[in-house]
Amino acid sequence: MSKDAVDTAQVADHPQATGTPADAGDAGYSKDLKARHINMIAIGGAIGTGLFLGAGGRLHDAGPALALAYLVCGVFAFFVVRALGELVLYRPSSGSFVSYAREFLGEKGAYVAGWMYFLNWSTTGIADITAIALYTHYWSLFTPVPQWVLALIALAVVLAVNLISVKIFGEMEFWFAIIKVATLVAFMLVGIFLLATQHEVGGHTPGLAMITDHGGVFPHGVMPVVLVMQGVIFAYAALELVGVAAGETAEPHKVVPRAVNSIMWRVALFYVGSVVLLALLLPGSLYSGDQSPFVTVLSKIGVPAAGDVMNLVVLTAAMSSLNSGLYSTGRILRSMAMAGSAPKFTRVMNRSQVPYGGILLTCGVCVLGVGLNYLVPSQAFEIVLNVACLGIVATWVIIMLCHLVFVRRARVGLLTRPRFRLRGSPVTELATVAFLLACLGMMWNDPDVGRKTLLLIPVVAVMLVAGWYGIRHRVGKSAR
Repeated sequence: MSKDAVDTAQVADHPQATGTPADAGDAGYSKDLKARHINMIAIGGAIGTGLFLGAGGRLHDAGPALALAYLVCGVFAFFVVRALGELVLYRPSSGSFVSYAREFLGEKGAYVAGWMYFLNWSTTGIADITAIALYTHYWSLFTPVPQWVLALIALAVVLAVNLISVKIFGEMEFWFAIIKVATLVAFMLVGIFLLATQHEVGGHTPGLAMITDHGGVFPHGVMPVVLVMQGVIFAYAALELVGVAAGETAEPHKVVPRAVNSIMWRVALFYVGSVVLLALLLPGSLYSGDQSPFVTVLSKIGVPAAGDVMNLVVLTAAMSSLNSGLYSTGRILRSMAMAGSAPKFTRVMNRSQVPYGGILLTCGVCVLGVGLNYLVPSQAFEIVLNVACLGIVATWVIIMLCHLVFVRRARVGLLTRPRFRLRGSPVTELATVAFLLACLGMMWNDPDVGRKTLLLIPVVAVMLVAGWYGIRHRVGKSAR
């Protein structure tokens, strides 16, 4: 998008963006996030534990076709974040899609959106602390330390940092993203060098033979590729964070379009490109879900220190994801609390304008994850990943439904769409919703974890209905 096009999408098109906030939950925040913070938050959202840790096990199961899965899911993820970006330019809000669901789907829609997002990030937080513990166990010094202890320490450290201020959060995410991008670029340069020079990697000569001589693009058939789709969706789960962070930046109409538009090439380069490179360097069977695939490659070229460095980097990626989860759920829960659909204590802010009530609630659920690491350390990551997918799919579906209603109202003249738009409505939204629901359905083919996760849907539905009847008397009575 050109600079002129971005600059024309200004507050003039969005009268609600000034004056008294349309969402009471937007009041009281500082505007300390800068353009560089938002841009790097967008990058950080596109690069996380789903790539650094999850890609290893998925390469083992699906083979080189994993790159295709990342590409397909990446296209639909871009549609979601583009739709959210348009809503952000219409009316920036720290309540993000919960605030938009309240406007376009009603209080029940906002209630479901908020609590499903909480389910997403609270379980993702468990996955993150599990990943941190797994990364730390890579070093023999920490091997004797129980996985649950390492998970608890990680949670305590990130909680302490997250409560300081949004500016500190922005700075942390900025540098975490710099580290992730720089390391991925460095790894890809090393990988390209190994490929170009035919340097052996663990006794294997890199090249197309790593694919053709080990079963081809689909070494185990199409079904394993289908089964990893929900895990691939998880890899993109933090992209919507741009919408939340936009509520705490002074110029969202300038920085959000640039951040959103850059997501597609980042997906192509970092996800698809790195998976293709990994597949050309080693057979898929040599990768493992217990170790980052990047660490696997670097360790096999005879430079153990390189593996240590990469492991440290992917550990920071997990810390970044956990940090983002606490940040976003704190803001979402505050928006809900101001409308009466979340506990009152989640609306409170500290002197640094941080909604610490919601952050502490998310941490409380993550503590349960520490217990999961104690009971089933070997399965903790996959269990919570699948549960998180329920929250992710629900959140993204609600964003697309909000956008559908938004466009419909714009067509009858009830509001004005910004120039920054998701094209192809309603086909784009409906296709995205169908794809996301299909990804959920695919989980039925995984009897060990996926099928059990789907059986949780009625349980979650009952809890949501019971919760609504418990709080409906106060919803709408709070300030809006």
